[in-house]
Amino acid sequence: MNTQKAWFYEEYGPKEVLKLGDFPLPTPAHNQILVQVRAAALNPIDFKRRQRAIFPSDFPVVPGCDMAGVVVARGDGATKFGIGDEVYGNIQDFNAEGKLKQLGTLAQFIVVEESLVALKPKNISFEEAASLPLAIQTAIEGFVTAGFKGGQTVFIVGGAGGVGTLVIQLAKHLYGASEVVATASTPKVEFVKSLGADKVVDYTKTNYEEITEKFDFLYDTIGDTKNSHVVAKADAPIVDITWPPSHPRAVYSSLTVCGESLEKLRPYLESGKLKAIIDPTGPYKFTAVVEAFGYLETGRARGKVVVSPFPSLQPPPFVLLDNKGNPGP
Repeated sequence: MNTQKAWFYEEYGPKEVLKLGDFPLPTPAHNQILVQVRAAALNPIDFKRRQRAIFPSDFPVVPGCDMAGVVVARGDGATKFGIGDEVYGNIQDFNAEGKLKQLGTLAQFIVVEESLVALKPKNISFEEAASLPLAIQTAIEGFVTAGFKGGQTVFIVGGAGGVGTLVIQLAKHLYGASEVVATASTPKVEFVKSLGADKVVDYTKTNYEEITEKFDFLYDTIGDTKNSHVVAKADAPIVDITWPPSHPRAVYSSLTVCGESLEKLRPYLESGKLKAIIDPTGPYKFTAVVEAFGYLETGRARGKVVVSPFPSLQPPPFVLLDNKGNPGP
């Protein structure tokens, strides 16, 4: 059996249950592509899913949702991408029926439905691309859930995190907010301003009750709506991306996983209006995944925690066949 190197766990628990070892090399099924992973990003869902049984899945589990890499094989019916194409995406569709994939993105090779990924914009790195999918899909869904309209004001709780950094940029450059206010800790105030926030509230110095302005939309990325709700206007939508929301007025916003949403962002990424934010402690080496999770779990990350580079492995000859049985380049 052909194998690859991957991080996996065989029981729920802290980061110490993660092991680096051999894992079966997958073969793409119908409408799937095989991708050689070049970079992956970690998300809170990855460690929450490791800590307890949130979603049904079979052990061993390879964690990771986000990746960027190169297409090395196609399954039957997969025609959207060619061998050698550089792609990125969130490979775990949380809304699909059945169990989540056992093989997440912390592996040398993964299989994914071609509908879930998009071509990587040429002007961004594999690391930048890997940092985007789950966070940007989550960020977009919050605006959709709220029915946000151009010209409205938005208050963002957690402006420096993986989702918050993108919510600020989307509010400014995609959704046309008239005023963007976000919270951050003292060392991150200037950083959050640099993303486009008109004002930054230092939550270590200012309580929500001290904020006199009321906003058209409250977007809480850290699950603090039990306290933050006071800054929303009486009829304003309140979106919380953590489950369950801690205030009765808050609406939980999940995400729609698809490559199409990433394709729509291409002009914003290529023009530089939308920037991927990678935490400056990274990228973490493939051998340092436990350390990367340890840092992510502190809640202090600025942007996304990224893992790269991945160890190279030449795919065996059978993997390089396309869906017509022809060898790739």
